[in-house]
Amino acid sequence: MALMAAFSALSMSASATRRCSAIRGTYGPGAALPSQPELARKYGLNQTSINRAIGVLESEGLIRTERGVGSFVLDIPTVKRVRRIPSRGPGTGSSFAEEMKKAGLTPRTELKQAEAIKPPAEVAERLNLDEGELTLIRKRHMFADNRPVQIAASYVPMSIAGDVSIAFPDTGPTGLYQRLAERGHHVVRFAEEIESRRPTEEEADFLLISSAQHVLEVTRFALDRVGKPLEIVLNVFPSQLWKLTYEWTAEE
Repeated sequence: MALMAAFSALSMSASATRRCSAIRGTYGPGAALPSQPELARKYGLNQTSINRAIGVLESEGLIRTERGVGSFVLDIPTVKRVRRIPSRGPGTGSSFAEEMKKAGLTPRTELKQAEAIKPPAEVAERLNLDEGELTLIRKRHMFADNRPVQIAASYVPMSIAGDVSIAFPDTGPTGLYQRLAERGHHVVRFAEEIESRRPTEEEADFLLISSAQHVLEVTRFALDRVGKPLEIVLNVFPSQLWKLTYEWTAEE
């Protein structure tokens, strides 16, 4: 446990730092920390210092604090998200299961929503939709060793999807793009935009993170031969859980 680092970051005295050092390694993933008054008494610190230290740990994604319940140590598996340009083999744009398995984790995905909806204004603009045009949404919750690690919301214009049945049975990007190809819409290129931001309340609740932490939102565009977006996927995950790696060949 990294409480020691938090206390050090607050420029506390050497003696206070030594008094807190015993807490390192004491609390494993899922463990509840002692209450702030207990920590203050145990280490001879004032409540303000303890509160600030807890805030540092929370902002670094090491703990999650639930109001009226307490603070809990988070399990932090690191997953590498690799992009190779050009890709090696058939492109899918993403392979959550493959990324999890490479990290030694067991992947699981739950389909939470699959229906025709009026998309958010930003999505409609990026898909170049007409006023009132609907999209198919596929919202999926993703887990690694049963820990929630990612939310993915895919939007496909209904004029391209045809109907909601394209979402069933649930599949990853490869299966969806095959179904789109059968309807005459071939994905040939991908583009991604990455943004760091605060999580929404819904995202923080599912991902078991604090609203003080940051998430990465990776927006993936699946494009056809003329650059028309056939799908937009909003991938959201806690920034401390993922490492993004991009590789491409040098121009000759």
